[in-house]
Amino acid sequence: MADEVATRYLGGSQPRAVAWRGFLSMAGAWSIQGFGMFSVIEKASGQWVGRLGPWLPEGWPGPEVGWGIARSAWGKGYATEGAIAAMDFAFERLGWTEAIHSIDADNTASQGVARRLGSTLRGPGKLPAPFEDEPVEIWGQTRQQWRARRG
Repeated sequence: MADEVATRYLGGSQPRAVAWRGFLSMAGAWSIQGFGMFSVIEKASGQWVGRLGPWLPEGWPGPEVGWGIARSAWGKGYATEGAIAAMDFAFERLGWTEAIHSIDADNTASQGVARRLGSTLRGPGKLPAPFEDEPVEIWGQTRQQWRARRG
């Protein structure tokens, strides 16, 4: 969370103490909501390279499958591979009827992941404070669309 480039579309870089509060909040989501993002561990190195998966913070525009991958792991397909598993989990295990992805209009890499998942641009969205002034596009699909695409 300290890398300004990797966190550009995730609210910006954070000091260590703030990042730890975020990590602990994600762990707490598992306890309170029964789901949260998964850690992405690179098999070859054993290194933590990001997080992705289902989450639904208070005031969010919908149930989201999101991703955030460390810059050192960009371009290796981890976001797409992990998001596919997370979409399966959200639809089949959690029973979600839709999943969205809140993506900055300039974040072409995440737009590409959304497209590879079969999600489409639904239009502009609004995030809760403190992100209410940040422009965001909502991408997404329904469980029926996901199932039809997955066969």
